Amino acid sequence: MSAEAAQPARAEATTRGGAEARARVEELREQIRHHDYAYYVLDQPEIPDAEYDELVQELQALEARHPELVTPDSPTQRVAGKPTELFAPVRHLSPMLSLDNAFSKEELLAWKKRVERAIGSGATYVCELKVDGLAVSLVYERGVFVRGATRGDGEVGEDVTPNLRTVRWLPARLSGSGHPRVMEVRGEVFLRVSLFERLNEELIARGQRPFANPRNAAAGSLRQKDPAVTAKRPLGLWCYGTGHVEGRREDRHSEELAALARWGLPVSPEVRTARTIDEVLAYCRTWQERRHEVDHAIDGVVVKVDSLSHREELGATSHAPRWAVAFKFPPEERTTVVKAIEVHTGRTGRVTPYAVLEPVLVGGVTIGYAGLHNEDEVRRKDVRERDTVIVRRAGEVIPEIVGPVLPKRSAGSRPWRFPEQCPSCGTKLERRAGEADWRCPNRRGCPSQGIEWLFHFASSDAMDIPHLGYATGVALLERAMVSDPADVYFLKEEELRRLPGFAEKSARNLFDAIQAAKDRPLWRLLAGLNIPHVGPHVARLMSNAMPSIDQLGAASLGELEGIEGIGPEIARGAYEWFRHPGHRTLVAKLKRAGVRTVDERPGRPERGPLVGKTIVLTGALGSMSRDDATAAAQGKGARVSGSVSRKTDFVVAGKDPGSKLDRARELGVEVVDEKEFLRRLG
Repeated sequence: MSAEAAQPARAEATTRGGAEARARVEELREQIRHHDYAYYVLDQPEIPDAEYDELVQELQALEARHPELVTPDSPTQRVAGKPTELFAPVRHLSPMLSLDNAFSKEELLAWKKRVERAIGSGATYVCELKVDGLAVSLVYERGVFVRGATRGDGEVGEDVTPNLRTVRWLPARLSGSGHPRVMEVRGEVFLRVSLFERLNEELIARGQRPFANPRNAAAGSLRQKDPAVTAKRPLGLWCYGTGHVEGRREDRHSEELAALARWGLPVSPEVRTARTIDEVLAYCRTWQERRHEVDHAIDGVVVKVDSLSHREELGATSHAPRWAVAFKFPPEERTTVVKAIEVHTGRTGRVTPYAVLEPVLVGGVTIGYAGLHNEDEVRRKDVRERDTVIVRRAGEVIPEIVGPVLPKRSAGSRPWRFPEQCPSCGTKLERRAGEADWRCPNRRGCPSQGIEWLFHFASSDAMDIPHLGYATGVALLERAMVSDPADVYFLKEEELRRLPGFAEKSARNLFDAIQAAKDRPLWRLLAGLNIPHVGPHVARLMSNAMPSIDQLGAASLGELEGIEGIGPEIARGAYEWFRHPGHRTLVAKLKRAGVRTVDERPGRPERGPLVGKTIVLTGALGSMSRDDATAAAQGKGARVSGSVSRKTDFVVAGKDPGSKLDRARELGVEVVDEKEFLRRLG
């Protein structure tokens, strides 16, 4: 439809009756869905943006005059939905299992032999790019999108339906006909690499922490409390299969993907069917070399048996299907030049060296810096300024220097020396015996420690003060409006209006957020106070044992060591922190500001499967964070310990468990998975 034609059509629509309006609304929705698919999925727009906007504006006008015609699947409702405090748990119709990995040609061939032992030779395979994003489950009923969830633990995920409705790649209603009555579609939400750095620049400009990589950006963008924030992030989606299906079912996975594409769901154009394992290997080699030719991060190839009946024969283990495997690409390495080695003073006074690099593209992300951890690490790797070095992203995430290319080192090169003074305040640095880190002892007067502390204090891991980002913190410190986090609570709204970039509304939002943060649980305050080794988990243990900051401050070293899950080093750090005169002054100032420093001790349950039990958590849980799992277990009467002993009743093992699992097996302590843990929580 041209812009000239749209104008009279819109005028005519105002005089139409209900039946004609309904017909025009359906026509407009179908046109908008078609153009959304062409633009966002195929990247082949068919009309100018102005004409697309005309269609949307006409639909919005009709729906405003006929509110009875508004439906949840209308394109105008993509940014609908109120902000939510929490994501409700939702059980998948069928489990979302993980994938077993193959890291070499030999491991891939070994998988193929296992498949052939079960179903015989002659199987065909489907090869798909392994998108490095966030897995989601999408439920359609009679062609209409009704619910979407994250993977979670594979059994239960988080309901992110309002946020997924804002993803333009996702059709609210399927096109064509022949849809199953109920269909659970599996997909991967991602952020295009070309948009990743632009998003980070915007976050930094607003004083917010940038994302480490496109995958984290996709996950963080989808898991927003406010769907309107998700709507502003240009998320993409590829659908790669189905779970539970009622009604129609294809015979082959390749046919299933073709059907999804016909119905308007986004399916990657790079999917290929392979009749032999040699074709599979060729596909893997090709995309290992071409991995940056697609505008999203990929970390391997997923190989699947094509026949659905063969899949049923092969079955699955408790965590992964036997009919699929993920061939993982090796970490990509590049060479670049170290322009300089500099140091940064963090919130705890730790001074960390890092390399400033000539920007280089590694794993689809431009790297300009790489951490060097400490003085000993620099010496061990013998990294020097002006060296040519090999860099990679450890785990496809964190930039690291593998080592120097020694043949390219200049003759006059000299080993790098750690500075003797803090780069921020000039104070002489200290290094304690037995420690690897140099530290700035000027904890209250160092500008770098001040801003890092304030930023941490306001973060979601501590007092959770929205709108108080990095740039705002810098502005407050530079203007001497605050000298420590307690000063934040004495700020007046009119003072905030004078900050750069602030107006009446933004000042009011920050002021309200600060007032609300006076009534946070005690563990959040403890996590924000910069007590050595005390993060959210340890802070919870401390506040559960002693629910008053005065009680903690008056506790002896032995009493702190007696808190379940807290060792001698943590206890010593907390004991010394509370005895520092400056810290006692800080606590007093927080009290004067009205900040909550006492928790009401909840009544402990007298009955239940966890009352009196000592449990240990290890590994990542899919359905909740470690802190939430700790709180849930404690709410049911359990004691959550940080180490495994013969007194431990059971260990909860999540994904990638650590040495605690080995210790539990060694002692014969019961080990349960996340599913069983949730059952015991009730």
